[in-house]
Amino acid sequence: MKKKVAVGMSGGVDSSVAAYLLKEQGYDVIGVTMQIWQDEDPHAMAENGGCCGLSAVDDARRVADMLDIPYYVLNFKQEFKTYVIDYFMDEYIHARTPNPCIACNRYVKWEALLNRAMEFGCDYIATGHYARVIRLENGRYTLKKSAAVHKDQTYALYNLTQEQLSRTLMPVGEYDKEEIRRIAQDIGLLVAKKPDSQEICFIPDHDYASYIEKESGKEFKKGNFVDINGRILGQHKGIIHYTIGQRKGLGLSLGSPAFVVDIRPDTNEVVIGTNEDTFHDKLVADRVNLMSIPQLQGEMRVTAKIRYSHQGAPCVIQMEGPDKVVCHFEEPVRAITPGQAVVFYDDDIVVGGATIQNILKEDFLK
Repeated sequence: MKKKVAVGMSGGVDSSVAAYLLKEQGYDVIGVTMQIWQDEDPHAMAENGGCCGLSAVDDARRVADMLDIPYYVLNFKQEFKTYVIDYFMDEYIHARTPNPCIACNRYVKWEALLNRAMEFGCDYIATGHYARVIRLENGRYTLKKSAAVHKDQTYALYNLTQEQLSRTLMPVGEYDKEEIRRIAQDIGLLVAKKPDSQEICFIPDHDYASYIEKESGKEFKKGNFVDINGRILGQHKGIIHYTIGQRKGLGLSLGSPAFVVDIRPDTNEVVIGTNEDTFHDKLVADRVNLMSIPQLQGEMRVTAKIRYSHQGAPCVIQMEGPDKVVCHFEEPVRAITPGQAVVFYDDDIVVGGATIQNILKEDFLK
C-alpha cells in the first residue's frame, strides 16, 4: 500500500518539484497550501502575502492540476497569528530580534500542518526546503545540510521535534537549485522560472516598526542614544527600530562609524559603540532543542551559526542548568543578537540549537 504524504505547496518552484519527485517515487501525494494571510481584502491578499497570498494559491492549484494530485487550501490564520505574528511583535517590544520563519516552521508548517495531515490519513508531510532528514545509528532523527550548501535551510529548521522529523520528507535537499529549476522546466511547470520569495510574508514592505506600532497599538517613545559609558549622544526613534550590530539609519554624526551594541528596554536606551564593541566570544541561550543527541553531557566542540547568513564559527558548548546552554567561541564573533537562534553543527549534521538570551559576561560562570 502506498504511503500518503501531504506536500506543503507555496506556489514556488521548490515545493512544486518536491510534489513531483514524491509522486515519481511512488507516494500517494496530496497538495496543501496554508492560508495564513490575515487581511481579508482580496486585493491585499493578491498583491502581498509571499507564500500565503492568493497568487501563491493560484500557482499551487495549477501545479497540482498538472501533476494530477488532490489539492486543498487549509486555514491556519489563527495559528499563524498566535505563534508567528504575536511572537514577532512581543520580541521586538522586549528589545529582542525575532526569527519568524523559525517559529512558523516549528508551530505552523510542521505542528499545525502535521496534525491536519494526520486527519487526512497521511503518513508524512513534505516541504520544498533545502535540507535532508536522516536517522542516525543512535536512533535519533536529525537534519543534514542540503546538497546545495549555498541554499541550505537547516538553520531555520533546528527546532523541529523528533516526532515531526520522523514524519517529514524533504526531497529537494538532494538537489541544487539549478537542478530543481531544470526539472520544473523539463516537466513543463509554469513556476519553473518564478523568483524566490525573499521578504517576511506578512511585512512585504520590510517596515517592521510601522507594522508593530499599527498592530500592537502601542506607542514607542523616543529615547537616548548613549555610549558604553552612559554619555548621551543623541535621540533615537524608539527601540523597535534597532537591532544589535546595526549601522545604517542611526542618524548620528560622531565623526566615526557607529554601531548598535546593546538595547535597554528598561531605560529606553540604545547603546552605541565601535565595530570592535560588537564582537564577543560567549553567549548564553535558552529553549534548547537537541536533535542528533538526546542530551548534552559535559563539553562538546561544534560549529555554531548565530544567524541565517552566518558562516558558522568553532565553539565549545556546555549545558548550564536544565534549559540553558553556554557557547564559548574560539574567536569573537560579530553581533550576537538576543532573540536570534544559535544552531550547532557537527560537520554537516545538526546537533541542535537554542534561542540567544544574552552575551555572556565573564562573571556569569563564577
